[in-house]
Amino acid sequence: MTDVEKQVASLREALNEHNYRYYVLDEPSIPDAEYDRLFHHLKQLEEAHPELRSSESPTQRVGAEPSSAFQQIKHKLPMLSLDNVFDEEGFSQFYQRIQERLALSQSPVFAVEPKLDGVALSIFYEQGKLIYAATRGDGITGEDITHNVRTIPSIPLRLLGDGFPDELEIRGEVFMPKAVFDKLNKRAEKSGERRFVNPRNAASGSLRQLDPAITAKRGLRFCAYSIGYSARGDVPDNHYDVMQWIKRLGVPISQELRLCESEQACHQYYTDLAQRRAMLPYEIDGIVFKLNAFEQQQELGFVSRAPRWATAYKFPAQEAVTVLRDVEFQVGRTGAVTPVARLEPVFVGGVTVSNATLHNMDEIARLDLRIGDHVVVHRAGDVIPKVVRSVPERRPVSAKAIVLPAQCPVCGSPVEKLEEESIARCTGNLICSAQLKEAMKHFVSRKAFDIDGMGDKLVEQLIAKEMLADVADIFSLKCGDLKLLERMGEKSAENLISAIEAARRIDFSRFIYALGIREVGETTSRTLASSFVSIDDLVAASEDELLALKDIGPIVAKHIVHFFQAKNNRELIKHLLAAGVEIRYPDIQQAQSLAGVTFVITGTLAQYSRDEMKELLVSLGAKVSGSVSKKTDYLIAGEAAGSKLTKAQGLDIRVLSEDEALEMIRTQ
Repeated sequence: MTDVEKQVASLREALNEHNYRYYVLDEPSIPDAEYDRLFHHLKQLEEAHPELRSSESPTQRVGAEPSSAFQQIKHKLPMLSLDNVFDEEGFSQFYQRIQERLALSQSPVFAVEPKLDGVALSIFYEQGKLIYAATRGDGITGEDITHNVRTIPSIPLRLLGDGFPDELEIRGEVFMPKAVFDKLNKRAEKSGERRFVNPRNAASGSLRQLDPAITAKRGLRFCAYSIGYSARGDVPDNHYDVMQWIKRLGVPISQELRLCESEQACHQYYTDLAQRRAMLPYEIDGIVFKLNAFEQQQELGFVSRAPRWATAYKFPAQEAVTVLRDVEFQVGRTGAVTPVARLEPVFVGGVTVSNATLHNMDEIARLDLRIGDHVVVHRAGDVIPKVVRSVPERRPVSAKAIVLPAQCPVCGSPVEKLEEESIARCTGNLICSAQLKEAMKHFVSRKAFDIDGMGDKLVEQLIAKEMLADVADIFSLKCGDLKLLERMGEKSAENLISAIEAARRIDFSRFIYALGIREVGETTSRTLASSFVSIDDLVAASEDELLALKDIGPIVAKHIVHFFQAKNNRELIKHLLAAGVEIRYPDIQQAQSLAGVTFVITGTLAQYSRDEMKELLVSLGAKVSGSVSKKTDYLIAGEAAGSKLTKAQGLDIRVLSEDEALEMIRTQ
């Protein structure tokens, strides 16, 4: 056997296997673009070596064998496929061939519409009544899916009006709208069932259910694209008018159907729809161009499996197969450790892709990925490329497992992944350069160190100028350094240095909050500050000690312990103290003097803002609620107190003025 014969045999075997997976099993293992590439390669070899052509070749068929689960129906006329073009040059060549073969002195007129990404269907009417519906099958014989098709609301069981032939076959596409597809997959995920790969796969699986009741729940739609057979010849003489006639009979057609009267108009239609593709409520993979006049269609005729007078101008493939060469882990601004696929470069979605997101380790497990795998990459429009599935039958024996790193690849801090969470995180927080910008902004914010004048833009400038390597460096800034910054005059620099000096003395709860420990907010920070006598005491706390505290659960306790177990975080706290930061520790006994007492604050206070009053009360262990209930102990009422005061009086809750509340606080 020659090399060419081996290639042809291998390609036929591969294509037949993919046809079986797609049409019979509803489990495609490669994207359409990869199938097209294999198909065109085989077609080119057969054209170059006619002696190798065979009636059993996939190039001589339009589909696959129908499933044995359904009865078979022979089409009155074959349901042929379309040839494809993939770029502007290919379409121009198709257009010029049409002009030359018809010897036209002017531009031919084309009927154009989106190529829906669904399942081809033939529906047959007698006397206006739906008799049967069949899939394309192998183009000659299809599957009888009448009972399922009768459940699709967009397909009329009886045609409208009375001007139709005694027998009429209408052909079109059954598809699943994007929104329906998303809901279907979400339901499948919740119930632990297999997710569908794409809307076309979902439409095919739904259409070929043995139980029509299941099909009825799947939200399928139908869109006609031609007539296949008519018992009467007095139908319109061109495609566009036929489609309008079909629409009047009650059968849906594409709202995007247009006439293009020049090559430029054809290219413009393609460009326009390609730009709007992502906004359409259904998936399309190209544009279908058909000569509008039936007389011209008949003059051109057919090749073995496709008409000469039509083509599908395909969009750049949104999916392609490539090799997963490696996986690297990147650290985001919030500490999320994200796996990124390093791919053998592949052209997909109009660009060459060499990287793709893998989201998290749970997604890697769901996709069953290994380094070295052949994978399917998806990219639609400007969407970040992602790996959507592996091709396990092509997995090499050398494929390696993907392992989450134990240490952050940026700062070396431990990587934390709780069982209840899908995202792994670096515990470095304030010392991790990947997180530095966001950590710094949090550190100087009003509820933390509250450094007046150090806003987001200034923080970004200081980091960009490499004047801050970690948060402790803030307390080493000099006035002369700051004056070198953009829009920073001498007075502004002096004011900022003064604000930094004032911030050196900080309440323990604010210091804890400033560290940015995951899920440790103001309330938890106050709980910790009122429960531990020093920062050293808190650093040494165990999970059991933390769990014994009010409002601290197992997840938060783990976050706190993991944070302080990281050597870099402990070193940073030492640097802050060495830089002159002075922590003001509360009197723990005093801090709990109002423990268990619930307050509500309403109206306008004269001496304190409501936030400041809340902070005073919480520092003494009180709880401050936003609404009045039977559990409320005191209502602090300022000027213009409204409905909360009325409700409190109705519940006999004691109402305090601002002065009375301050007197209570002072005596604690």
